[in-house]
Amino acid sequence: MARTQSFDRDTVVRAARTLFWTVGYESASIPELETATGLSRSSIYNAFGSKRGLFDAAVQSYLDEVVRPRLRPLTGETVAPGAIIDYLEGLRDAFGTLTSMPASHGCLLVNAAGAPIAQDPKVAQVIADYRAELRDAFDRGVRALAPHLDVADRERRVTAITSSVVAAFALARIDPAEAARGIASAIELVALETGAAARS
Repeated sequence: MARTQSFDRDTVVRAARTLFWTVGYESASIPELETATGLSRSSIYNAFGSKRGLFDAAVQSYLDEVVRPRLRPLTGETVAPGAIIDYLEGLRDAFGTLTSMPASHGCLLVNAAGAPIAQDPKVAQVIADYRAELRDAFDRGVRALAPHLDVADRERRVTAITSSVVAAFALARIDPAEAARGIASAIELVALETGAAARS
């Protein structure tokens, strides 16, 4: 007779997500995952198949619970003209709050992109899809903010925003204040080049 799971899967995945986000996939040991999740090694393997299976679940949780809720104002049926500036200002403020996960640990997927786990084709595809999802959201935000821009001008701005956000996430673990300044510069660029007024 199969044993019934006696733990909340979402709670376990979030705990593992925090550990992977903090130390990275390679540095997260099974004993540390046992401590973080409250599960034994055998329970982790029974529930997720492997450490990698738990990481995959944590990445999906990160996308569904961290990334996409923040992007929702840019991905809904109607995008407000100021949604892209709101997103960037929220990110700038997160980098300015040293106790926040973005300020202290950057982005789980950007971190993974610079680690050995990114050599795995499936992980590499998830990272590429994540960047494309960011870019698509920013494109919709720029369209809403500056509908008068032609395709080339809009794509140039979207590329600059996407690059600034990814670079800020990569820098945040080392210098969150500089990451915040990078996003502030992106806000000024978007506002100036589209004729919008950024809020301080």
